[in-house]
Amino acid sequence: MRKWVKKATDVRKGELLDSAQALFFSKGYDATTVADIMERAGVSKGGFYHHFSAKEDLLEALAARMAAESLKRLQPVLEEPGLDAVARINAVLLQSRQLKLEDAPAIRAAFDAIFKPENIVLYHRLNRAVSQVVLPLFVDILKQGKAEGLFRIDDPVTTAEIILHLGTSTRDAVARAIEATGTPRAEEAADALDERLRQHGIATDRILGLPDGTVAFFEPGFSRAALAVSAKKAE
Repeated sequence: MRKWVKKATDVRKGELLDSAQALFFSKGYDATTVADIMERAGVSKGGFYHHFSAKEDLLEALAARMAAESLKRLQPVLEEPGLDAVARINAVLLQSRQLKLEDAPAIRAAFDAIFKPENIVLYHRLNRAVSQVVLPLFVDILKQGKAEGLFRIDDPVTTAEIILHLGTSTRDAVARAIEATGTPRAEEAADALDERLRQHGIATDRILGLPDGTVAFFEPGFSRAALAVSAKKAE
């Protein structure tokens, strides 16, 4: 019989997140149960529910933690001297795409479920949690661009919130691309996702008062590459 050991609250919560991350990445979110997570973490039922009321809450916390870890990996770009705001935001977006390619199989295993129609509320919960983590990064860049006279904006905080909120408009295109993976519709769906990301970039340009095509949310072929890499995990 497992012996439950009392630990500091933050330590125990971290162990639950570590266990959930490992299981979500290896088994997928849907196939992982709360009992699986408790067993791996060595946590009692009471210990689990002291920190999280449901598996969905744990996924939300995990998404926020992963976003914070990604910010740490982006820190060299954020601190690189000599970049104006346009160069900095494009460097951040480029590095973010590279990180997504590196992490694509694990991310897809853990987060595929949020793109199912029945999980739309969960999707918005996770998006809100991640946006709260990355918002300060975008605010700082927009403040820099306003000070440099590059961005024609009034309120960097509100503008950053609007730009991040635009990201939710890509959800359906992402869902269709995931669903089409491995089918004859895969390339068409990936191209449609690329086009959606391109339009997101143009909308961002116009909000910031920049020429179309300045902010590179889009990179030709990125969606196909990301979906191809992530599909390897599912095979």
